[in-house]
Amino acid sequence: MTPDARSCVIVTGMPGAGKSTVAGLAARLLPKAAQVRGDDMNQMIKSGYVGWMGKPADEALRQDELCNRNMCSLANNFIDFGFTVLMDTVLADRAELDFFLALLSPRPVRLVVLAPGSDVCRHRNATRDPDDRFDFDEYEQLEADMNREFGDAGWWFDTSALKPDETAERLVAEVPDRTTPLAAGWHTWLRRLHDVEPESAISGARRAPFVRADCSP
Repeated sequence: MTPDARSCVIVTGMPGAGKSTVAGLAARLLPKAAQVRGDDMNQMIKSGYVGWMGKPADEALRQDELCNRNMCSLANNFIDFGFTVLMDTVLADRAELDFFLALLSPRPVRLVVLAPGSDVCRHRNATRDPDDRFDFDEYEQLEADMNREFGDAGWWFDTSALKPDETAERLVAEVPDRTTPLAAGWHTWLRRLHDVEPESAISGARRAPFVRADCSP
């Protein structure tokens, strides 16, 4: 991971894929790295918390966005002070990935999808500590959605036959060669934020990529 040490690696996958465990182990293998976890952001809320599958749905979506914004703000601070960030979270679709890329821009971001398969994820989730267990059973649908939405992005890493420490070691060793930094652009959420119509509705005109001033020290 030395080519762009001041960068972020998003480690995603379905519940039970091993994201938090692997990201933490990988961070410890690097000389200067931090782990940023969505769960940690949510646990800061001491009252009024609504999970991303909770109700009311509009508040669940707002708090999911808040979590994502907080993760990216924290990651940016670490990166700007010379740390590599291992960020673990569940990315539901391409729009959410684009949201992360824009908030992290212009810092380099690489994507690793831990993909041991739905059966392995379901088993791991069902057999882990009750406090860490995630109440979720739509694995096949989520797996299909993730493949459809960003199957062409990042490194889809089959970890079904690997132990967590083996996965972390391979991630650190191979991520520079198996991934390229992803670019932020004018995607769905940015058009909505800036009240810009989709390209098809503005005579096919292409918009300039999202660019943010470099705030590195």
